[in-house]
Amino acid sequence: MPRESSLNEQILINVTPQETRVAVMELGAVQELHVERTSNRGLVGNIYLGRVGRVLPGMQSAFIEIGLSRAAFLHVADIWSSNKSGEQKPIEKLLHEGQTLVVQVIKDPIGSKGARLTTQISIAGRLLVYLPGDQHIGISQRIEDEAEREHLRERVHHLLPEGADGGFIVRTVAEAATDEELTADIEYLVKLWRGITETAKTAPPQMLLYQDLDLALRVLRDLVSKET
Repeated sequence: MPRESSLNEQILINVTPQETRVAVMELGAVQELHVERTSNRGLVGNIYLGRVGRVLPGMQSAFIEIGLSRAAFLHVADIWSSNKSGEQKPIEKLLHEGQTLVVQVIKDPIGSKGARLTTQISIAGRLLVYLPGDQHIGISQRIEDEAEREHLRERVHHLLPEGADGGFIVRTVAEAATDEELTADIEYLVKLWRGITETAKTAPPQMLLYQDLDLALRVLRDLVSKET
């Protein structure tokens, strides 16, 4: 959703019980239109405390119960590992029936297929995406200038609190951000993840731990700028 802002920009938001509509206007003309239907809101990005229902060594996958009508699907390739050698352990060595683990939806259920999951959590802020299980600082592919990419990487690395865990992906909109804005985003995301992990310690299995903002609030987070 992030993109460069321009002068004379307006954002119009219409919210009804059935759906939310957002129009991004520049010089009186519609440049972007976003629609989110209440009944059709996807699950991608949701974080759950899942419970392993069944491990399938032959498919190197597992069915994870997250409170939906159908169990979700977790493939061994989507299980995050800190093993620097890159060698992936078989799923039967990583999971067992009844085990609980924090998972995130990366693909909505389709037809008879359940949602697809990952244990590599990512949480989006306005300027950054936080990766609690990684130490890497990545840059949006939309930022093509190599010197600017390296400059942004160094800025974020310098702003990280001492001993901070996790990595970040710098979003395109961060090119024009101040150090204060980047710091605020880092602190917000780290605090959000800390709250999620604390909740997970005492939460019952299959509980929804985190859900991204709805469309109207995502617009306020991602699109509104000083030029709006």
